[in-house]
Amino acid sequence: MTTTGTLTRADLAEALHHRIGLSRADSASIVEQILRHMCEALSNGHNVKISGFGTFVLRDKGERVGRNPKTGVEVPIAPRRVLTFRASQMMRERIVAAG
Repeated sequence: MTTTGTLTRADLAEALHHRIGLSRADSASIVEQILRHMCEALSNGHNVKISGFGTFVLRDKGERVGRNPKTGVEVPIAPRRVLTFRASQMMRERIVAAG
């Protein structure tokens, strides 16, 4: 992982390169293919579950009334689809143990 504390595509590709011995180009290609496949599934309305990691879930939020915090004026918020992530129990336990 990088020193920024953020795991990037390049970091994932580099891990594949070192641990499995694939070329850097092949490693980057595999990471891109996996991410593209996940994006396509989500775009088509499917949830993505990675066992032991977590689940990316699409939720439809209905229209609601919001309020401008500065002025107090009520404004309608349009219905929309949002992406949420729910970590698996195993992942939550690992995070707690690491903290």
